[in-house]
Amino acid sequence: MPDNVAAARAAAEEESAFSHPPVDPDAIATYGDHPDQVIDFYAPRGEAGPGGPAPLVVLLHGGAWRAPYDRRHVTPFADFLARRGFAVANVEYRRGAEAADGVEAGGHGTEQVGAVAGRWPETFDDVAAALDALPALVREVLPQADPRRTVLTGHSAGGHLALWAAARHVLPADAPWRVDRPAPLRGVVALAPIADFTVADKLDVCGGAARQLLGGAEEFAERRPYADPALLLPTGIATTLVQGRTDDVVPHAVAESYADAAAKAGEVVGLTLLEDVGHFPLIDPAADACAVVVEEIAQLAW
Repeated sequence: MPDNVAAARAAAEEESAFSHPPVDPDAIATYGDHPDQVIDFYAPRGEAGPGGPAPLVVLLHGGAWRAPYDRRHVTPFADFLARRGFAVANVEYRRGAEAADGVEAGGHGTEQVGAVAGRWPETFDDVAAALDALPALVREVLPQADPRRTVLTGHSAGGHLALWAAARHVLPADAPWRVDRPAPLRGVVALAPIADFTVADKLDVCGGAARQLLGGAEEFAERRPYADPALLLPTGIATTLVQGRTDDVVPHAVAESYADAAAKAGEVVGLTLLEDVGHFPLIDPAADACAVVVEEIAQLAW
């Protein structure tokens, strides 16, 4: 496909994904004192499977861990899941601050110059704290949900965080986020995840976002064992990656490398590669790829 045609299609996919108006949640709860330490909850609005309490989908948004992208851009996707019978928890977390003078940071899809990817360690602090607080919050504000049937999903940088959150029990012993046992999850569905930091760094994914997330060039190697999902294997948790073959934001080589690392660690990770699909259709309710994502989630949840 000619470059100009591919670029036009990618731009159209992004425009479509971001064209939906935000959908307000049914409830909001806090898991900390910072304004970004909040979770939006969506009650199930349809039947996706057998009766009784609905499976819970925990959603971690993408945006290269950068401040300009918050959870609002995935609220149409959260609503899409809720309308198919899932209870949804859309998690916010602290992201990067504005770049220092003279520092340029690449974007996610549309370029975001001046935004740094993530905060170390706050981004990880928040995801761990949110997951730890979630069972009690669900019981309080979303009684329709069955936390025993929880699927963790995330898109792009959020896909990284979903894989990382499911691997906390295999973090290094001195990691502050380590837990003693695997999270009680039915599984993880990671959408175009930044799943292997070495490959992502070589490909300069999202303007070097993975390196920025860990604090810069000097900290990259030192902190990777605490943050890189490709080094946190095997998890023993059912995991599926969904990826567009024509994704030029997070190329499919990143997901394939994670799947290869999992296989070498003795774990089978599902990898669904969608033809003629880029980065954003995976979270776009108007796209066929989004229905595929929901089916992958349903296979684990039910």
